[in-house]
Amino acid sequence: MKTFILPVLLFVCAAAKAQPVDSAQYFFTKGNEQKEAKLYSQAIKSFDKAIAINPKFTEAYIQSGYVNIAMYKNNVAINNFAKARELDPANAIATKELMELYYNYRQFPKAVELAQLCKDCPNSDKIIALSYYQQEDYAKAEKALLGVFAKNNKDADVAYALGRTYMELENNKGLQEYYEKAIALDSTKATWMNELAVICFGAGNYRKAVVYFNKAIAAGFQQSNDFNENLGFAYLYSGEFEKGEKLILGILERKPGNKDLLRDMADAFYGGKQYDKSLEYLQKLLEADANDAKALYQAGQCFIKKGQKDRGQGMCDKAIEMDPSLGRLKKQQSFAAGL
Repeated sequence: MKTFILPVLLFVCAAAKAQPVDSAQYFFTKGNEQKEAKLYSQAIKSFDKAIAINPKFTEAYIQSGYVNIAMYKNNVAINNFAKARELDPANAIATKELMELYYNYRQFPKAVELAQLCKDCPNSDKIIALSYYQQEDYAKAEKALLGVFAKNNKDADVAYALGRTYMELENNKGLQEYYEKAIALDSTKATWMNELAVICFGAGNYRKAVVYFNKAIAAGFQQSNDFNENLGFAYLYSGEFEKGEKLILGILERKPGNKDLLRDMADAFYGGKQYDKSLEYLQKLLEADANDAKALYQAGQCFIKKGQKDRGQGMCDKAIEMDPSLGRLKKQQSFAAGL
């Protein structure tokens, strides 16, 4: 009798010991089925039950993490993948997902740390490089981004980050090169095009600025007053006077009597040797304020350029009487002329 009872007891104990594991697997399998059917709330409950039965069920934490991402519960997903890594530090899946979540949550030092542990992850080098860029460590960012771009020269985001990095490093050649590469790779980024246009404008490359302002428009960039002002003056400074004037006049309709715009228009036409046009806008300034000495002085300069030297010089002298500080302009012009 004793010899019969002993095997039975051993069988019962073994069955009792195996039951929790089997139950955990049951809920895990059920959770995966619900996940595939996109029954996410139910899947979460099933994975939670599997974990409650077997707290060391690494794969259940990982699948629960994926479901929480699908439900936009990224904080919970981070906890899931972190627990999976705690149980299995070498788990590449948990490391990869946690790395990307940390990057998306702008926890860049943690993202770099995990990326360095996950060298076989497809995006690890890119995440390291972009994290350096986001942390404004431009020396490290440049080297890392160049390495990533050398491996994949079709990545527009990396090219853009390089362009911005070179801006911070005051490397104008690199800045323009990689901005242009980024835009060539992704023709939908109107913001990038506008940024490059403004950069070209600031560098005095007005023709190229016009090109990229128009690319931004074609890509859907909103033409605000500031945008049209930049484009308008880019046209004027590059010699396309009609297009530029039309845009600025459109702004003046919405901002009538804006003296800064009128003065800048006068300067642009003067710089383009369009002296009659410059006088047209200077006249508007003088009609608004007869004591505008600067406008009177520039009007005098226009007449001098038109060959009416005596008339122009008389206006300049009167302007200096009104505002003696303008005398320095006369001295600068005399010096430039070698007088």
